[in-house]
Amino acid sequence: MSDYKIIVIGASAGGVEALIALVKQLPPDLPAAIFIVLHIPPHGTSVLPTILSRAGKLKAVHPQDGQVIKPGQIYIAPPNNHLLIKRGYITLACGPKENGHRPAVDPLFRTAARVYGANVIGVILSGSLDDGTAGLMAVKMRGGVAIVQNPKEAMFSGMPTSAVENVEVDYIMPLSGIPSLLAELVNQPVTKEEQPMPDEMEIESDIAELEINAVHKHDRPGNPSGFACPACGGSLWEIQEGHLLRFRCRTGHAYSSGTLLAEQSEALEEALWIALRALEESSALAAKLADKARDRQHNKSAERFDEQSQDAQKRANVIREALLNDSQPKGLNHRYGNGQLDKI
Repeated sequence: MSDYKIIVIGASAGGVEALIALVKQLPPDLPAAIFIVLHIPPHGTSVLPTILSRAGKLKAVHPQDGQVIKPGQIYIAPPNNHLLIKRGYITLACGPKENGHRPAVDPLFRTAARVYGANVIGVILSGSLDDGTAGLMAVKMRGGVAIVQNPKEAMFSGMPTSAVENVEVDYIMPLSGIPSLLAELVNQPVTKEEQPMPDEMEIESDIAELEINAVHKHDRPGNPSGFACPACGGSLWEIQEGHLLRFRCRTGHAYSSGTLLAEQSEALEEALWIALRALEESSALAAKLADKARDRQHNKSAERFDEQSQDAQKRANVIREALLNDSQPKGLNHRYGNGQLDKI
């Protein structure tokens, strides 16, 4: 146990505005350390510590690997690094992506719950898809408190809605009420008994930083799913926690069911673009060969090449139509909210 509490916060699209509003209302003497994961592109430039330091009374920083945890401080995950919590200090790890992100919310929440148990308060704010749900479940499993921004007022409701639907959340709050609730909770004694650490949580916490024994462990959490990892092509293990279905591969890439479906949609789109390019090139090459055959008076060969060109073009048109009619959000849009987190 520590003499202060740990507050972990996860957000994605719409999260910058939510975080500014939240930290603006936090007291300067808050007896808790705050850890934030906001989904940002891995090679983006993050100025979120400056933004939050100016917005509120607490100093916000990108921590260094091994930095000692202090109350009254806001620690923000830097780009392309998982923010992980050890007893008394911070670890930054370039481990496998979870839910398509690094940093991801789940590893932060999971490692906080692992070490500080019932002293952890988990908060899920605005964001797309469902990163943070498994992590918030880990916080609850260890006796911590779960708070979720009311999905109806969140700019992007995916993350809050998923948390509410899958976790026994303690508080569903409008954003304006969360700061005062946090200030109240961190000044209350912990009354819940700390629950034992499940073996699966130990393994998944270690995998986030590529701990060698966890990576090489033959017994993986869950059962073989029959699906392949979109990131590396390896087999995915299926993990069922209550109503929450998750997947993880041998190298450590992890997905919620919603994120896996989104990743598969992106992979399908990429495959269609590749097929479209190949068919367009095939049609153009066949047409060029047809012209050359006609120049040499090889009319039958020219007809054959014309047919091949037309056939490839027809196939390409079918794929082009499918791509144009697909209304699903693509690329960074479903992750970061139409690129709004660039340089955040």
